[in-house]
Amino acid sequence: MLLKSSFSCPYCWLEILMLVDTSIKKQSYIEDCEVCCNPIEIIVQFNNS
Repeated sequence: MLLKSSFSCPYCWLEILMLVDTSIKKQSYIEDCEVCCNPIEIIVQFNNS
């Protein structure tokens, strides 16, 4: 299942929308901001609850 999520870029403060795959319990990757192009480390973890 995909979950819509949003967060603010720590560099330019733009709100970034993304889809996260909830079937992968632990995720970690680097995503560039769409506006300022700075790298952002994304870490997502889902619990079974």
